[in-house]
Amino acid sequence: MKKLKTYFNWSTGKDAALAYYHLQRDDLYQVDQFITSINTHHNRVSMHGLRRELLLKQVQEVGLPVTTIELPEEPTMEEYNAQMERAVTKLKSAGYAHCGFGDIFLEDLRAYREEQLKKYDIKCCFPLWQRDTKELLEEFLDLGFKAIVICIKSELLDASFVGREIDRNFIKDLPANVDPCGENGEFHTFCYDGPIFNNPVKFTVGEKVYREYKNPEKDTKAKKPDLMGFWFCDLIPVDE
Repeated sequence: MKKLKTYFNWSTGKDAALAYYHLQRDDLYQVDQFITSINTHHNRVSMHGLRRELLLKQVQEVGLPVTTIELPEEPTMEEYNAQMERAVTKLKSAGYAHCGFGDIFLEDLRAYREEQLKKYDIKCCFPLWQRDTKELLEEFLDLGFKAIVICIKSELLDASFVGREIDRNFIKDLPANVDPCGENGEFHTFCYDGPIFNNPVKFTVGEKVYREYKNPEKDTKAKKPDLMGFWFCDLIPVDE
């Protein structure tokens, strides 16, 4: 049977890596393209600030090309949708009718993705959907994957967590109100080694920076209801 031509929404993190690992082993799908959003002002991956150079080194070691969604510093929803429409239209014309995601249990996000891609007759697949997140993280480690935390939400985790390796001590140290996979946006990671890589991605750990952003949904429980605080850990590519 001919495999289904599939592209994958690649965040560079652990959930994306594990989801891609499972799709890669599924006889139903042929995943041969990544898609990633880039903040062009900072030349970094949107959401967690990984340098573009490390994204390119990462996908090179995985062995797949990446289509980048080039976004302004603070894109509106209209700007985001317009850029995504251009990229998805090209992918659809190239024969892609399926798309993979690393989402685990956010129902609203899944519904949004499916609704947006339904317009292009592209079907979504979620290989990690509704699995226990602690078990997923244990599986990630058991398979030999390696990842480092590059962004944390400061209201939920203290600065000591950013720049930490994902290991069993990390799981043990997480507060009870933080999902083990950070599925609610508590933390983001960069996956740099494991069974999907030809070679580990080499980098050094750079500075750690705290930044605040406008909160689109005012959090009345937070110290600063109108702002969201994040710690970022810069990773610097190591050239051979």
